[in-house]
Amino acid sequence: MRSTTKEKGVNRRKPGNRVQHNVGRLNADMREQMIAESAYYRALARGFNGGDAMLDWLAAEDEINRLLLNQA
Repeated sequence: MRSTTKEKGVNRRKPGNRVQHNVGRLNADMREQMIAESAYYRALARGFNGGDAMLDWLAAEDEINRLLLNQA
């Protein structure tokens, strides 16, 4: 990335020159990965004792769906 202003070796951009990021929509693979990680941490929190992997997944899916809807 090329700087527009240099001060003592530090690259700084002028305030009006913002970089546009292509955020896009969360794809299905990323969403599934988030759910899988959340389900894993639910099982980890109880020491992987008892519980039900499907219930962990469903609770994690609900959590991630709520988080993603609140970001819209």
